[in-house]
Amino acid sequence: MSSARLSGVGVSSGRASGPVVRVAEPLGEPPAVPAPADPAAEAARIRPAADVVVARLHARAANASGDAKDVLETTAAMAADPALLSQAEKLVTSESLPAARAVHQAAAGFISALEAAGGYMAERARDVRDVRDRLVAELLGVAAPGVPSLTSPSVLVARDLAPADTAGLDPTKVLALVTEEGGPTSHTAILARSLGIPAVVACRGVLDLEASALSVDGDTGVVDVSDGTVRAAHVAGRASWNGVGVLRDGHRVKVLGNVGSAADAVAAAAGGAEGVGLFRTEFCFLSASSEPSVDAQRAAYVAVLAPFEGKPVVVRTLDAGADKPLAFLSPEPEPNPALGVRGLRVAFDRPDVLERQLEAIASAGAETGAEVSVMAPMVATAAEAAWFVERARAAGLRRAGVMIEIPAAALVAREILAVVDFASIGTNDLAQYVFAADRQVGAVAALNDPWQPALLRLIKLVGDAGTALGKPVGVCGEAAADPLLACVLTGLGVTSLSMNHTALAGVGAKLASTSFDLCQLAAAGALAAADPASAKLAARAPH
Repeated sequence: MSSARLSGVGVSSGRASGPVVRVAEPLGEPPAVPAPADPAAEAARIRPAADVVVARLHARAANASGDAKDVLETTAAMAADPALLSQAEKLVTSESLPAARAVHQAAAGFISALEAAGGYMAERARDVRDVRDRLVAELLGVAAPGVPSLTSPSVLVARDLAPADTAGLDPTKVLALVTEEGGPTSHTAILARSLGIPAVVACRGVLDLEASALSVDGDTGVVDVSDGTVRAAHVAGRASWNGVGVLRDGHRVKVLGNVGSAADAVAAAAGGAEGVGLFRTEFCFLSASSEPSVDAQRAAYVAVLAPFEGKPVVVRTLDAGADKPLAFLSPEPEPNPALGVRGLRVAFDRPDVLERQLEAIASAGAETGAEVSVMAPMVATAAEAAWFVERARAAGLRRAGVMIEIPAAALVAREILAVVDFASIGTNDLAQYVFAADRQVGAVAALNDPWQPALLRLIKLVGDAGTALGKPVGVCGEAAADPLLACVLTGLGVTSLSMNHTALAGVGAKLASTSFDLCQLAAAGALAAADPASAKLAARAPH
């Protein structure tokens, strides 16, 4: 075993080694028998159990800060979700199920809906599983699954980590994280970066590795058996950034935030974001049984735009379709929803829904003073882009662009940019379409590594088109949150980078330390590489 070496996807920079502590597997499915003698009394156990779980999470949140605090509070809110608890209570009384089994089944419906939604929403299914397991454990009177108490610095190994567990980690005790599942855009990856803990995900076989100590490289994704010597993570301290995205030679690259709620917007503004490169508007549609009115949408958008008065905000129109649980759209069942009627394609049949959303966005922009632009998701051709721009202009929105997340759109980037004001590359979706690899499936997570040369070459096509036509090109996928990759993207012609608020300072500081010619050298090296690991090494050379 001393020569064993595994490889996964490095998602948080740094190197560390030390003794292994394994995280217990999640609870299994609770039994459906015996039926409760008193269903009403059994159902009445559910809300007190939820209250206990919520109180524990709030207590942990009180001792946390930043992104960790946000995640713990969000998980607590999910544990108190009246829809989940009511559904569980109904299952107890209508089907005579034990409370624990009822919670498990009720959560399954929510998990299925989120996974069907794909993309960002599918990644939140892990949060619901965490809440489910905590509630079930409380009802069964057993310890909740999760990270054990650490008495000394250790390398954590798990199948996957719940966001609330990751948020509660002590960086002084956790040397590194290694998970068998997960991907580069998972919540665990994002939180590990914010905590400065080296992390490798999608490391297949790590649970079968009979090693008492491991060495972890969060840059290359390599996990080796070690001799047990504790070596602290070699990571940079918290970056210092003045809030302006500019290279040391004066080359400008805007550093923006990705937001999906008013809380996200406040956090992004506090983190120094120069604006918003991606405002996901799905949050006010997903729980609605009918289409929200123009006034209801406007009010929701105002709350998100308010912290960015006088600053640019790019609003993405509804990214929904037959793969998302929006009943008012009356979607037809599809054999492969990811390749079906979703994103802008929905608007071709229901332009009225798009027109009402554009009206609400324009009104919210006028009310808040934010410099609002709109962009359409899932655009494949220049004709589709032109169709969207025409409707945006009619709604009084002067600046309209599109998402580049379908390979065909990257290949015809010049034609698309000729009819829009800007483009933004969604690297998460673009990668999974390029490699035919679902980003939720750990077995193919390595293909979704944003350092894949094939993905970088597509980005270069778009960057070159933007440079030739004088049109801005942004990146709003998770690739933008990697400081070194941000330099490569800049060298590929990208003019703005949009990311989770925890990554803003690190990216801004990295850009300030380099120059455009070095970014171009790093980009050239990464493009010529044969694989992600080689691309990273080549990009590091000029820096």
